[in-house]
Amino acid sequence: MRSAAHLPLPPTSIDGVEDAIIERGYACVPNFLPPPAVEALASEARHMWEDGAFEFARIGSGANRQRCPQVRSDRILWLDTDALSTAQHRYWRALDELRGRINRATMMGLVDWEGHLALYPPGTFYRRHIDVFANAAERQLTTILYLNPDWQSGDGGELRLYLDGSNREPYIDLEPRGGTLVTFLSSRFYHEVLPAHTERLSITGWFRVRSTRHF
Repeated sequence: MRSAAHLPLPPTSIDGVEDAIIERGYACVPNFLPPPAVEALASEARHMWEDGAFEFARIGSGANRQRCPQVRSDRILWLDTDALSTAQHRYWRALDELRGRINRATMMGLVDWEGHLALYPPGTFYRRHIDVFANAAERQLTTILYLNPDWQSGDGGELRLYLDGSNREPYIDLEPRGGTLVTFLSSRFYHEVLPAHTERLSITGWFRVRSTRHF
């Protein structure tokens, strides 16, 4: 019998995302975008990488942001939702439709989305962390779209999602196969990106609610 730490995640259809979020807090949707749309996004990302548009990822927020390669070593490029390419806008429209469905089912009050391209060269990783900052709770739902149409077992870069708060077990490992969308409650799940053995591309983002901070 397999350990609970290694149980596979059952796939979720796009029609079942809302129920999966309500029931277990996360969902994994294969083929969220068709292969041509995934390849268009991946091709754009590679061209921007070759043009030097990506930067080393940092941790923290505001004045506390800093590069910390022992924690994360990926490169990122933030997306401007007011200046998206055709391929990026197609993905944004699909996300916006999903946002509306989740709002109707959960009353979460998601109002917008922010995100970036993430590229993991071979040997890079992102250690265990959670997607909310201590001084800001706007991020409610994490979204990750994988752009690796040729990913195979052994290529690394799996997303390890810890299912019991800060405990290290049980967990599930999700393969970064092209077109797959993973989404989960940002404040609930610790997670990490395991070391990549080949180039790993994704669009990582967050559905957000309105700020409740007072200054």
